[in-house]
Amino acid sequence: MKSIFRLFVLLCAFACNAQQKTSFRNPLMSSGADPWVTYKDGYYYYMHTVGNHLELWKTANMAKLGEAPHKNIWTPPASGSFSKEIWAPEIHFLRGKWYVYFSADDGDNQHHRIYVLENSSPDPMKGSWEMKGKVSDPADKWAIDASIFEHKQKLYMIWSGWEGDKNGEQDIYIAEMKDPLTITGQRVRISRPVFDWETHGDLNDPNLPHVNVNEGPEILKHGNKLFLCYSASACWTDFYALGMLVADGNSNLLDSTSWKKSTKAMFMQSPENGVFAPGHNSFFTSPDGKENWILYHANDNPGDGCGGKRSPRMQPFTWGKDGMPVFGKPVSVKTELRIL
Repeated sequence: MKSIFRLFVLLCAFACNAQQKTSFRNPLMSSGADPWVTYKDGYYYYMHTVGNHLELWKTANMAKLGEAPHKNIWTPPASGSFSKEIWAPEIHFLRGKWYVYFSADDGDNQHHRIYVLENSSPDPMKGSWEMKGKVSDPADKWAIDASIFEHKQKLYMIWSGWEGDKNGEQDIYIAEMKDPLTITGQRVRISRPVFDWETHGDLNDPNLPHVNVNEGPEILKHGNKLFLCYSASACWTDFYALGMLVADGNSNLLDSTSWKKSTKAMFMQSPENGVFAPGHNSFFTSPDGKENWILYHANDNPGDGCGGKRSPRMQPFTWGKDGMPVFGKPVSVKTELRIL
Protein backbone atom coordinates (compact mmCIF):
# COMPACT_ATOMS: atom_id res chain seq x y z
CA MET A 1 0.00 0.00 0.00
CA LYS A 2 2.86 2.39 0.80
CA SER A 3 4.34 1.92 -2.66
CA ILE A 4 0.95 2.59 -4.27
CA PHE A 5 0.55 5.72 -2.15
CA ARG A 6 4.02 6.96 -3.13
CA LEU A 7 3.21 6.37 -6.79
CA PHE A 8 -0.01 8.32 -6.38
CA VAL A 9 1.84 11.24 -4.78
CA LEU A 10 4.44 11.24 -7.56
CA LEU A 11 1.76 11.22 -10.24
CA CYS A 12 -0.05 14.10 -8.54
CA ALA A 13 3.17 16.07 -8.27
CA PHE A 14 3.92 15.45 -11.95
CA ALA A 15 0.42 16.58 -12.94
CA CYS A 16 0.71 19.72 -10.82
CA ASN A 17 4.13 20.57 -12.24
CA ALA A 18 2.84 20.03 -15.76
CA GLN A 19 0.22 22.73 -15.14
CA GLN A 20 2.57 25.20 -13.47
CA LYS A 21 3.05 28.46 -15.30
CA THR A 22 6.46 29.69 -16.30
CA SER A 23 7.34 33.28 -15.43
CA PHE A 24 9.22 35.38 -17.97
CA ARG A 25 9.84 38.92 -19.19
CA ASN A 26 10.04 40.22 -22.73
CA PRO A 27 11.90 40.12 -25.02
CA LEU A 28 12.10 36.37 -25.71
CA MET A 29 15.43 36.84 -27.51
CA SER A 30 17.70 39.82 -27.99
CA SER A 31 16.95 40.09 -31.69
CA GLY A 32 14.47 38.68 -34.18
CA ALA A 33 12.10 40.51 -36.52
CA ASP A 34 8.88 39.16 -38.08
CA PRO A 35 8.32 36.37 -35.51
CA TRP A 36 6.08 33.46 -36.47
CA VAL A 37 5.04 30.36 -34.52
CA THR A 38 2.83 27.33 -35.04
CA TYR A 39 1.94 24.46 -32.70
CA LYS A 40 1.78 20.74 -33.46
CA ASP A 41 1.97 17.53 -31.40
CA GLY A 42 3.14 19.20 -28.20
CA TYR A 43 5.74 21.54 -29.71
CA TYR A 44 5.93 25.10 -30.94
CA TYR A 45 7.89 25.69 -34.14
CA TYR A 46 9.22 29.21 -34.42
CA MET A 47 10.94 31.30 -37.12
CA HIS A 48 11.98 34.91 -37.62
CA THR A 49 13.90 36.88 -40.22
CA VAL A 50 17.60 36.04 -40.15
CA GLY A 51 18.26 37.52 -43.58
CA ASN A 52 20.74 35.14 -45.19
CA HIS A 53 19.27 31.71 -44.37
CA LEU A 54 16.29 30.03 -42.70
CA GLU A 55 16.49 29.06 -39.02
CA LEU A 56 13.93 26.91 -37.17
CA TRP A 57 13.39 26.67 -33.40
CA LYS A 58 11.50 23.93 -31.52
CA THR A 59 10.20 24.24 -27.96
CA ALA A 60 7.48 22.88 -25.71
CA ASN A 61 7.31 26.21 -23.84
CA MET A 62 7.39 29.57 -25.61
CA ALA A 63 8.70 31.28 -22.47
CA LYS A 64 11.89 29.25 -22.93
CA LEU A 65 12.30 30.05 -26.62
CA GLY A 66 15.72 31.58 -26.04
CA GLU A 67 16.98 28.23 -24.72
CA ALA A 68 15.33 26.12 -27.43
CA PRO A 69 17.25 23.93 -29.89
CA HIS A 70 17.39 25.41 -33.34
CA LYS A 71 19.04 24.71 -36.68
CA ASN A 72 19.71 26.13 -40.10
CA ILE A 73 17.20 24.33 -42.33
CA TRP A 74 18.09 26.03 -45.62
CA THR A 75 20.87 28.15 -47.06
CA PRO A 76 20.23 29.96 -50.34
CA PRO A 77 22.44 29.67 -53.40
CA ALA A 78 25.15 32.28 -53.86
CA SER A 79 23.21 33.97 -56.64
CA GLY A 80 19.86 33.86 -58.35
CA SER A 81 16.29 35.05 -57.83
CA PHE A 82 15.99 33.80 -54.22
CA SER A 83 19.56 34.27 -53.00
CA LYS A 84 19.32 37.53 -51.05
CA GLU A 85 17.17 39.50 -48.56
CA ILE A 86 15.32 36.50 -47.15
CA TRP A 87 12.44 37.93 -45.14
CA ALA A 88 9.53 36.89 -42.92
CA PRO A 89 9.62 33.07 -43.06
CA GLU A 90 6.56 31.15 -41.87
CA ILE A 91 6.30 27.41 -41.26
CA HIS A 92 2.93 25.70 -41.84
CA PHE A 93 1.73 22.10 -41.65
CA LEU A 94 -0.66 21.66 -44.58
CA ARG A 95 -2.27 18.48 -45.85
CA GLY A 96 0.27 16.14 -44.35
CA LYS A 97 3.50 18.03 -45.08
CA TRP A 98 5.50 20.95 -43.74
CA TYR A 99 5.97 24.11 -45.79
CA VAL A 100 8.05 27.23 -45.23
CA TYR A 101 7.03 30.37 -47.13
CA PHE A 102 9.38 33.33 -47.37
CA SER A 103 10.21 36.26 -49.62
CA ALA A 104 13.56 36.79 -51.31
CA ASP A 105 15.24 38.52 -54.24
CA ASP A 106 18.47 38.59 -56.25
CA GLY A 107 19.85 41.58 -54.39
CA ASP A 108 17.46 44.06 -56.00
CA ASN A 109 14.44 44.77 -53.76
CA GLN A 110 12.24 45.38 -56.80
CA HIS A 111 12.53 41.66 -57.58
CA HIS A 112 11.16 40.43 -54.25
CA ARG A 113 8.82 37.45 -54.68
CA ILE A 114 7.45 34.60 -52.52
CA TYR A 115 9.06 31.15 -52.44
CA VAL A 116 8.28 27.89 -50.69
CA LEU A 117 10.13 24.87 -49.28
CA GLU A 118 8.57 21.45 -48.58
CA ASN A 119 9.41 18.73 -46.04
CA SER A 120 7.49 15.45 -45.66
CA SER A 121 9.08 14.49 -42.31
CA PRO A 122 6.67 14.43 -39.31
CA ASP A 123 9.26 16.49 -37.43
CA PRO A 124 10.34 19.56 -39.44
CA MET A 125 13.65 19.60 -37.57
CA LYS A 126 14.40 16.35 -39.40
CA GLY A 127 14.10 15.21 -42.98
CA SER A 128 15.07 17.38 -45.92
CA TRP A 129 13.74 20.72 -47.11
CA GLU A 130 13.23 20.89 -50.87
CA MET A 131 12.91 24.15 -52.78
CA LYS A 132 9.61 24.03 -54.67
CA GLY A 133 9.98 27.40 -56.37
CA LYS A 134 8.04 30.64 -56.61
CA VAL A 135 4.42 30.99 -55.54
CA SER A 136 2.71 33.69 -57.55
CA ASP A 137 -0.62 34.85 -58.88
CA PRO A 138 -0.86 35.64 -62.64
CA ALA A 139 0.05 39.31 -62.05
CA ASP A 140 3.43 38.29 -60.58
CA LYS A 141 4.12 41.68 -58.96
CA TRP A 142 6.45 42.53 -56.07
CA ALA A 143 5.40 40.45 -53.06
CA ILE A 144 6.53 39.82 -49.46
CA ASP A 145 5.16 38.58 -46.12
CA ALA A 146 3.11 35.61 -47.28
CA SER A 147 0.88 33.74 -44.84
CA ILE A 148 -1.42 30.78 -45.45
CA PHE A 149 -4.71 29.87 -43.80
CA GLU A 150 -7.43 27.30 -44.35
CA HIS A 151 -11.14 28.10 -44.16
CA LYS A 152 -14.06 25.85 -45.07
CA GLN A 153 -11.65 23.33 -46.59
CA LYS A 154 -10.10 25.93 -48.88
CA LEU A 155 -6.55 27.28 -48.75
CA TYR A 156 -5.82 30.99 -49.07
CA MET A 157 -2.64 33.01 -49.29
CA ILE A 158 -2.45 36.60 -48.02
CA TRP A 159 0.54 38.86 -48.62
CA SER A 160 1.83 42.39 -49.04
CA GLY A 161 2.49 43.65 -52.55
CA TRP A 162 2.52 46.42 -55.11
CA GLU A 163 -0.46 47.14 -57.33
CA GLY A 164 1.86 47.87 -60.26
CA ASP A 165 5.59 47.85 -60.90
CA LYS A 166 6.36 51.12 -59.10
CA ASN A 167 7.44 51.39 -55.48
CA GLY A 168 5.63 53.75 -53.12
CA GLU A 169 2.76 51.80 -51.54
CA GLN A 170 2.27 48.32 -50.11
CA ASP A 171 -1.20 46.78 -50.07
CA ILE A 172 -2.70 43.55 -48.74
CA TYR A 173 -3.80 40.88 -51.22
CA ILE A 174 -5.60 37.54 -50.99
CA ALA A 175 -5.84 34.64 -53.45
CA GLU A 176 -7.17 31.10 -53.29
CA MET A 177 -4.77 28.16 -53.57
CA LYS A 178 -5.52 24.82 -55.19
CA ASP A 179 -2.71 23.26 -53.14
CA PRO A 180 0.10 24.53 -50.85
CA LEU A 181 2.29 25.28 -53.87
CA THR A 182 -0.13 26.84 -56.32
CA ILE A 183 -2.31 29.95 -56.43
CA THR A 184 -5.44 29.59 -58.54
CA GLY A 185 -7.12 32.64 -60.04
CA GLN A 186 -6.44 36.33 -59.69
CA ARG A 187 -5.30 38.17 -56.58
CA VAL A 188 -7.73 40.53 -54.84
CA ARG A 189 -6.63 43.68 -53.02
CA ILE A 190 -8.44 43.88 -49.67
CA SER A 191 -6.55 46.71 -47.96
CA ARG A 192 -4.46 49.73 -48.80
CA PRO A 193 -3.16 52.53 -46.54
CA VAL A 194 -5.83 55.20 -46.18
CA PHE A 195 -5.64 56.43 -42.58
CA ASP A 196 -3.04 58.74 -41.06
CA TRP A 197 -1.63 56.02 -38.79
CA GLU A 198 -0.90 53.89 -41.89
CA THR A 199 1.10 56.50 -43.78
CA HIS A 200 4.11 57.43 -41.65
CA GLY A 201 7.39 57.17 -43.57
CA ASP A 202 9.85 59.11 -45.68
CA LEU A 203 10.05 58.94 -49.47
CA ASN A 204 12.90 61.48 -49.55
CA ASP A 205 15.43 58.93 -48.35
CA PRO A 206 16.32 56.57 -51.26
CA ASN A 207 17.16 53.83 -48.78
CA LEU A 208 13.68 54.03 -47.24
CA PRO A 209 11.42 53.90 -50.28
CA HIS A 210 7.95 53.34 -48.85
CA VAL A 211 5.67 55.85 -47.18
CA ASN A 212 2.27 54.12 -47.29
CA VAL A 213 2.51 50.60 -45.90
CA ASN A 214 0.23 47.64 -45.21
CA GLU A 215 2.28 44.48 -44.67
CA GLY A 216 2.70 41.36 -42.51
CA PRO A 217 -0.91 40.06 -42.75
CA GLU A 218 -1.92 37.32 -40.29
CA ILE A 219 -5.25 35.55 -39.72
CA LEU A 220 -6.95 35.07 -36.36
CA LYS A 221 -10.22 33.11 -36.16
CA HIS A 222 -12.82 33.41 -33.41
CA GLY A 223 -16.39 32.23 -33.55
CA ASN A 224 -17.65 32.83 -37.06
CA LYS A 225 -15.34 35.76 -37.74
CA LEU A 226 -11.97 36.08 -39.41
CA PHE A 227 -9.66 38.83 -38.22
CA LEU A 228 -6.80 39.84 -40.49
CA CYS A 229 -4.18 41.77 -38.54
CA TYR A 230 -1.55 43.64 -40.53
CA SER A 231 1.29 46.07 -39.89
CA ALA A 232 0.97 49.67 -41.02
CA SER A 233 3.35 52.61 -41.62
CA ALA A 234 7.04 52.19 -42.37
CA CYS A 235 8.84 49.70 -40.13
CA TRP A 236 11.70 52.14 -39.53
CA THR A 237 9.36 54.60 -37.82
CA ASP A 238 8.12 54.41 -34.26
CA PHE A 239 4.59 54.62 -35.68
CA TYR A 240 4.70 51.03 -36.95
CA ALA A 241 1.45 49.52 -35.60
CA LEU A 242 -1.18 46.85 -36.14
CA GLY A 243 -4.42 47.41 -38.02
CA MET A 244 -7.24 44.94 -38.58
CA LEU A 245 -9.76 43.76 -41.15
CA VAL A 246 -12.80 41.69 -40.18
CA ALA A 247 -14.79 39.27 -42.36
CA ASP A 248 -17.80 37.08 -41.65
CA GLY A 249 -16.90 33.41 -41.87
CA ASN A 250 -19.74 32.77 -44.33
CA SER A 251 -18.79 35.59 -46.69
CA ASN A 252 -16.85 35.37 -49.95
CA LEU A 253 -13.30 36.03 -48.81
CA LEU A 254 -12.28 36.86 -52.38
CA ASP A 255 -14.72 39.78 -52.44
CA SER A 256 -12.95 42.88 -51.13
CA THR A 257 -16.22 44.23 -49.70
CA SER A 258 -16.37 41.24 -47.31
CA TRP A 259 -13.47 42.75 -45.35
CA LYS A 260 -14.31 45.65 -43.04
CA LYS A 261 -11.40 47.79 -41.93
CA SER A 262 -10.96 49.27 -38.47
CA THR A 263 -10.47 53.03 -38.57
CA LYS A 264 -8.06 52.93 -35.63
CA ALA A 265 -4.84 51.07 -34.93
CA MET A 266 -5.35 48.00 -32.73
CA PHE A 267 -1.86 47.77 -31.20
CA MET A 268 0.70 50.59 -31.24
CA GLN A 269 3.76 52.03 -29.54
CA SER A 270 3.67 52.65 -25.81
CA PRO A 271 6.29 55.26 -24.86
CA GLU A 272 5.22 55.00 -21.21
CA ASN A 273 6.08 51.28 -21.29
CA GLY A 274 9.25 51.77 -23.34
CA VAL A 275 8.00 49.83 -26.38
CA PHE A 276 8.28 51.27 -29.87
CA ALA A 277 7.27 50.16 -33.39
CA PRO A 278 5.42 46.97 -32.40
CA GLY A 279 4.32 44.93 -35.40
CA HIS A 280 4.55 41.96 -37.75
CA ASN A 281 2.77 39.64 -35.38
CA SER A 282 1.44 36.09 -35.21
CA PHE A 283 -0.91 34.31 -32.82
CA PHE A 284 -0.86 31.13 -30.76
CA THR A 285 -2.64 29.49 -27.85
CA SER A 286 -1.43 27.65 -24.78
CA PRO A 287 -1.25 23.85 -25.23
CA ASP A 288 -4.68 23.46 -23.62
CA GLY A 289 -6.12 26.09 -25.95
CA LYS A 290 -7.37 28.26 -23.08
CA GLU A 291 -4.88 31.13 -23.29
CA ASN A 292 -4.60 33.43 -26.32
CA TRP A 293 -1.26 35.07 -27.06
CA ILE A 294 0.02 37.61 -29.55
CA LEU A 295 3.64 37.34 -30.70
CA TYR A 296 5.27 40.42 -32.23
CA HIS A 297 8.52 42.31 -32.63
CA ALA A 298 9.29 45.74 -31.19
CA ASN A 299 12.10 48.12 -30.25
CA ASP A 300 13.20 49.26 -26.79
CA ASN A 301 13.99 52.83 -27.79
CA PRO A 302 12.60 55.48 -30.12
CA GLY A 303 14.42 55.68 -33.42
CA ASP A 304 15.84 52.14 -33.23
CA GLY A 305 14.62 51.58 -36.78
CA CYS A 306 13.97 48.53 -38.92
CA GLY A 307 17.05 46.42 -38.21
CA GLY A 308 18.64 44.07 -35.72
CA LYS A 309 17.39 45.92 -32.65
CA ARG A 310 13.88 44.55 -33.16
CA SER A 311 13.21 41.70 -30.74
CA PRO A 312 10.41 39.10 -30.39
CA ARG A 313 7.91 39.57 -27.56
CA MET A 314 4.63 38.00 -26.56
CA GLN A 315 1.73 38.75 -24.25
CA PRO A 316 -1.77 37.38 -23.60
CA PHE A 317 -4.88 38.98 -25.02
CA THR A 318 -8.59 38.63 -24.36
CA TRP A 319 -11.89 38.85 -26.24
CA GLY A 320 -14.42 41.63 -25.78
CA LYS A 321 -18.16 41.16 -25.39
CA ASP A 322 -18.50 42.21 -29.03
CA GLY A 323 -16.36 39.26 -30.11
CA MET A 324 -13.39 41.45 -31.01
CA PRO A 325 -9.82 40.79 -29.82
CA VAL A 326 -8.50 43.11 -27.12
CA PHE A 327 -4.72 43.36 -27.36
CA GLY A 328 -4.16 46.20 -24.90
CA LYS A 329 -0.79 47.96 -24.87
CA PRO A 330 2.64 46.39 -25.45
CA VAL A 331 3.93 45.46 -22.00
CA SER A 332 7.14 46.79 -20.54
CA VAL A 333 10.26 44.62 -20.44
CA LYS A 334 9.99 45.04 -16.67
CA THR A 335 6.59 43.35 -16.54
CA GLU A 336 6.58 39.74 -15.39
CA LEU A 337 4.26 37.49 -17.39
CA ARG A 338 3.26 33.87 -16.91
CA ILE A 339 2.45 31.17 -19.43
CA LEU A 340 1.66 27.47 -19.26
